[in-house]
Amino acid sequence: MQQKPRFVYWFLLPSTLTAFGLICAMLAILQYSVRSYIPGSLEVGGFTLANFHALLRPLYASAFLETVVLSLYTAIFTLLIGYPLAYAMIRAQRAWCRSLILIIAITPLFLGEVVRTYSWIIVLGSNGFLNSVLMGLGIIERPLRLMFTQLGVVIALVHVTLPIMVLMLAAGLSHIDRAYERAAISLGAGPVRAFITVTLPLSMPGIIAGTMTSFAWTFSAFATPQLIGGGRVNTISTMVYQLGFSSLNLPFAASLSVAGLVLTMLVLWLTKRLTNSLERIGGH
Repeated sequence: MQQKPRFVYWFLLPSTLTAFGLICAMLAILQYSVRSYIPGSLEVGGFTLANFHALLRPLYASAFLETVVLSLYTAIFTLLIGYPLAYAMIRAQRAWCRSLILIIAITPLFLGEVVRTYSWIIVLGSNGFLNSVLMGLGIIERPLRLMFTQLGVVIALVHVTLPIMVLMLAAGLSHIDRAYERAAISLGAGPVRAFITVTLPLSMPGIIAGTMTSFAWTFSAFATPQLIGGGRVNTISTMVYQLGFSSLNLPFAASLSVAGLVLTMLVLWLTKRLTNSLERIGGH
């Protein structure tokens, strides 16, 4: 059996160091989460579980719930917008058309999160681009309230997660053999029925992967909820910022981070269990 060249193992060094740094950071957060808070000091006290018990207060419980709802809305709307884009990109006949759709879809990746967020502030503001256009066309009489609302945060987050969704859906759609659709049409199915009964089930692995990635990405988003929400849309990440950097309550911020990570993993596990049957259908 041919042995791998020794230099190949050096390629693993960057990822190994990154994983080691991540593990060390997570362990540091974990040990902070079980330490007591000393007001007015960056030093922490002894061992305690009071931080996790305090997470049951209505304020923090509502932040967890709002984060989950926000992530679900973002994942669903990103899927509804991203699927037609990915489908058009894969099925377009001309190369320039596919390239154009790809460029449009992934352009947000070339902008920083803060830059994208400030752009949406200009668009969604009371005197912003969207309200100006709608009022100019006579569709609305007064500006819509989009800033500092959950709707405005969802709109901006969809723009952030859309490129990843499109790329994952495109990968799933590109592996579907067109012969299956032609066979369905030859058996009497129309284009719509062939899509619903053949293409959509076969693309289910890409749908699940894109949706779960969008959910996890949104769950940890900070800049967009903080700037677009303006402190009125409480998420776990914004609460961690307020507790850790404003109140300097590092132990409680760490416990909130740990609880958020556990909740993310739990929701993704439940989603995976609920969609296992659909993924098996799409894999056959």
